[in-house]
Amino acid sequence: MTTEQLPDEWWNTFYAERDQIWSGKPNAVLVGEVAGLTPGRALDLGCGEGADAIWLAQQGWAVTGVDISSVALGRAAEHAEDAGVGDRIEWQLHELGTSFPDGEFDLVSAQFLHSKTELDRDAILRRAAGAVARGGVLLIEGHMAFPSSEAQGEHEAHNPHPDVHFPTPDEVVEGLALTDGEWEILVSEVHDRAQVMRDGVPITRRDSTVKVRRR
Repeated sequence: MTTEQLPDEWWNTFYAERDQIWSGKPNAVLVGEVAGLTPGRALDLGCGEGADAIWLAQQGWAVTGVDISSVALGRAAEHAEDAGVGDRIEWQLHELGTSFPDGEFDLVSAQFLHSKTELDRDAILRRAAGAVARGGVLLIEGHMAFPSSEAQGEHEAHNPHPDVHFPTPDEVVEGLALTDGEWEILVSEVHDRAQVMRDGVPITRRDSTVKVRRR
């Protein structure tokens, strides 16, 4: 991000560079961890082009999809209409460090809430926990590292942020500052995930999953 760009400007430029940035498929961990939950109200933080929100709506959830980029949200709304679930999703524009959706939700999902712009991730995730209704779930998925050099190959040279720290599951839980006795930790683990880069090169990512339920 240049010194002249605000975070929303940076992300709008990012999304405007191509007609499609992400795969259009829901995140696999979201699918696996949500499959057994009873649909209710869901909040998708950093929804991007809308794949997770659309999948949730297709499973019967009433979804609020939030992103900093108006370009991404416009694209997400079009995809939702094409998928026939536009009436089940409300799209909201938020810079989560300064504003946050109102209400309580049975599921709050933060999938890969990382940013190349300034982002107080811990503070945002604490607000996310505060938005979880009694009996509801907060699901956080994040990267543990950049792709390994062996898998990444030529992509290793394009890592622009070698000093970035990706929190462990324990660090994520600690950052949430959950009230003792009010929450149950369901999942706190690190796992590998196969990914295909934009140029078709397959790589392995190491990710973390934290899933907690409000009692």
